[in-house]
Amino acid sequence: MKALIYKGPGQKALEDRPMPDIQSAGDAVVKITKTTICGTDLHILKGDVPSCTPGRVLGHEGVGIVEKVGSGVASFKKGDHVLISCISACGRCEFCRKGMFSHCTTGGWILGNTIDGTQAEYVRIPHAETSLYHIPKGVDEEALVMLSDILPTGFECGVLNGRVAPGSSVAIVGAGPIGLAALLTAKFYSPAEIIVIDLDDNRLSVAKHFGATHTVNSGDGKAIEKVMEITGGKGVDTSIEAVGIPATFVLCQRIVAAGGTIANIGVHGVKADLHLEDLWSHNITITTRLVDTVSTPMLLKTVQAQKIDPKLLITHRFKLADMMKAYEVFGHAADTKALKVIIEAE
Repeated sequence: MKALIYKGPGQKALEDRPMPDIQSAGDAVVKITKTTICGTDLHILKGDVPSCTPGRVLGHEGVGIVEKVGSGVASFKKGDHVLISCISACGRCEFCRKGMFSHCTTGGWILGNTIDGTQAEYVRIPHAETSLYHIPKGVDEEALVMLSDILPTGFECGVLNGRVAPGSSVAIVGAGPIGLAALLTAKFYSPAEIIVIDLDDNRLSVAKHFGATHTVNSGDGKAIEKVMEITGGKGVDTSIEAVGIPATFVLCQRIVAAGGTIANIGVHGVKADLHLEDLWSHNITITTRLVDTVSTPMLLKTVQAQKIDPKLLITHRFKLADMMKAYEVFGHAADTKALKVIIEAE
């Protein structure tokens, strides 16, 4: 089969690989029909994720058709159309029982990280019973690719951890796909102000279209002043970091109001400053999280009910044979205006 292989920092290749097979009773093998590229994949290629070693098939998102199942899988059978969760969960360990599937002792974020992932024609899914979801009839499978990772990530790590509430003020720093996913799901809670901050005017325009009440281009170095002007000098109740670089984490600290919450989503590969000299007396909460995908069933229902349209995030489509080009387009989003790309199997 064809698969996109991580070859080391800055290196990748589309290669032929053997098809995966069942390794334990709880496994399923899924034929990928649609997958995508995540910002986390770009972090891996930068060398920010040392747990992902050269030779790995990348990717942790997608939908597909069950090809075969292990003897311990009862809920899925060959031919079922399924949504693949980016998080594999056994459902039995101490962390899973707490709802922290991301820290499952035999799972967690392993797809495209410590085991081969979804940017291939086939993928092996461990703990299939609790890591796959049946796709409801009539639901757009292309839209559901966004539910593998970015919708639950934006919602859980940004909106829920950020304690977004009716009438509150929210700033999302970063208008990439994950920031826009946080914007779409923040609207569930009717905040009074949603301020989106980015360097890219095109992405800010998209954010406005998605429902941002204000957009701020931070290229002039005056983002803090602009946010303070919007909020009457108080700052925001929730600042969401959706980039993963030191400067944006610091910006979140500078714009949060007393009693507010800083919710980190971004994947950070280097240290970032924490300005406790300013924050120690301000009743600030700082949260970090790897998505647990506990919200996926709820998000599936909202998409099925057409309360949210994650397909809005899709800007480009490619075939698997054009995977290298898809990475180029996604990796140069400022020039290509890419948000999420869909890769279809041949």
